[in-house]
Amino acid sequence: MLGLLILLIISWLLLHYSMGEKLKVLGFYPIKKSLIQFVIGFFVIALISLISIYIETLVLKTKWQLNTINFSTLASAFWYHLKSALTEDLVFRGALLYILIHKIGSNKAILLSAIVFGIYHWFSYGILNERLIVIIYVFLITGFTGYVLANSFFKTKSMMLGLGFHLGVNFINSCFFESQPYGQLLFEEITKLSLRDWNWLWFNLFKGLFTSIMTLFFVIQYLKQQSKTIKSY
Repeated sequence: MLGLLILLIISWLLLHYSMGEKLKVLGFYPIKKSLIQFVIGFFVIALISLISIYIETLVLKTKWQLNTINFSTLASAFWYHLKSALTEDLVFRGALLYILIHKIGSNKAILLSAIVFGIYHWFSYGILNERLIVIIYVFLITGFTGYVLANSFFKTKSMMLGLGFHLGVNFINSCFFESQPYGQLLFEEITKLSLRDWNWLWFNLFKGLFTSIMTLFFVIQYLKQQSKTIKSY
């Protein structure tokens, strides 16, 4: 929590002294609207993630085992991923992105945010000593995710929809797959097919990009619907 407080203070200072703005430009207010965006983002990405896992289950013929449900652990995992997602969003899609959008334009700012987000995951995943194809793969997948989240921030003028996306995908994946410090919260893989060479590459490209592509499609449709709603009044 101290880290988040420090980030909020730094964000306020950056916005105040570089743009003469307050934290409200990040979309935390009005509270009702921001909470609605957050909830929509969370449940939409949860559905998309579950569809992705279902497709993976069919392709790899994965067999799952239901684990004993520990609601205390689920709550702790949710809180952990919320803090983690908010921290990353404040760094990559908060005050700095807002300032860059106004200084260098939205297209360059969003692209730069995506590139930095992709590079950041080389370090957070600890893969700098991995094969080049793994490094490129992680950069493409996480970079594209960063692009979608940064674009969501720009289009909605708020961090909250993207925060819902970010939290939702991390939390749902931790319910099925190994992860630290929380993983396989609900299900555990028992068996699955092992893909090789090009089959492995194409499948993992699909797996890595499917969620972000569907999220981007949703954002486009969401904004269209919001625009129609505003025009109807």
